[in-house]
Amino acid sequence: MTRTVVVTGASSGVGLAAARLFAQRGDHVVMTGRDPQRLADAATQVRAAGDGREPDAVRADFAVLDDVRRLAAHVRDTYPKVDVLANNAGGIPSSYRCTVDGFESTIQGNHLAAFLLTGLLRERLRDGRVVNTASDAHARGDLDPDDFVSSPERFRMWQAYGGSKAANIAFAAEAARRWPDIVSVSFHPGVVRSNFGESAMFRLFYRYAPFLTTPEKAGALLVWLATADGVTDGAYYVGHKPARPRGKAGDPAVAARLWETSTKAVRL
Repeated sequence: MTRTVVVTGASSGVGLAAARLFAQRGDHVVMTGRDPQRLADAATQVRAAGDGREPDAVRADFAVLDDVRRLAAHVRDTYPKVDVLANNAGGIPSSYRCTVDGFESTIQGNHLAAFLLTGLLRERLRDGRVVNTASDAHARGDLDPDDFVSSPERFRMWQAYGGSKAANIAFAAEAARRWPDIVSVSFHPGVVRSNFGESAMFRLFYRYAPFLTTPEKAGALLVWLATADGVTDGAYYVGHKPARPRGKAGDPAVAARLWETSTKAVRL
């Protein structure tokens, strides 16, 4: 039977590369993105990769939790089962921003939105797999499971981003403990060539630096984690092997607290 695969942040980069690979495998791809035109262009590529099979392209801005709820409702109403959820959407805002939901935008876009979507799709994901795109940047992060708001005075771009990536790792590990019927992992995709970031200089680096990982290589790792036998439930992967998360990302007590405060924050 054709599998249903949901890929968030699929309009470019790692998400688009993974969506194309899933389509080549014969999977039905549900792809999300924030910008309608970029999402439509990406859907054209995924359609071609799948020999004309039509992907389901759903616009959703993860800076708005009601968009996440609408996305989840669409998936639940349309598909009786979700075989893979790739929580790949994310970003690195260069300055402090508070979302319409009242949270700092980095932690909402990179963690809370994925936590909400996964929770809302939990029943559809039975015997399926969840893959969170994290980062080795978690090592420099400042993860506080009791503070999703922060303040402009305390905001530091890389600390906020690293904290959100630590949350991705902790979430995957805690999901594995709480949901034994779902395989849940996180991974470091490498420093990926993409249109990452907001400033012109930042984007130039992520597009042209010679040592960067290609989106295709990172996307292939995501697909491997979503499909391979023997993947270690709850693990953080660097390449094809589990690695030990650093700092709070690997602390089960922090992960359990993060789960409780995230549940309350998104009203699950």
